[in-house]
Amino acid sequence: MALLLFVSATSARAAPDVTGNWVTEEKTGLVSIARCGQSLCGTVARVLVSRPGVPTTDVRNPDPALRSRPLLGLRMLSGFTPAADGWENGRIYDPKSGKSYRSHLKLNPDGSLKVSGCIAFLCKSQQWTRAR
Repeated sequence: MALLLFVSATSARAAPDVTGNWVTEEKTGLVSIARCGQSLCGTVARVLVSRPGVPTTDVRNPDPALRSRPLLGLRMLSGFTPAADGWENGRIYDPKSGKSYRSHLKLNPDGSLKVSGCIAFLCKSQQWTRAR
């Protein structure tokens, strides 16, 4: 009986903690991931690279009414629910393209975060590093 309880408890492990600040793979932004009710969400906490001619607003958004909103504070991750090896069923918004994708997050053994965006069964991933 004790063995059965141990097996049940270990198989229902919680999703890894990925809350905090993360530097994007291109090192152009800092994304803050936090709890939003029962799920996780992430907002642009800082724009790390600011060059002349690079937009500071959401100019590629398909909704013309949203194109003037600033990138700083923009929610780009939403709706992630816990899974045994990460966070799933979320959405990621790419301000470069103005598109949203199905997404999942997975904490890698080296402490980096694998952020994947998917269309159908095709996924593209980035590795984000925890900000210090």
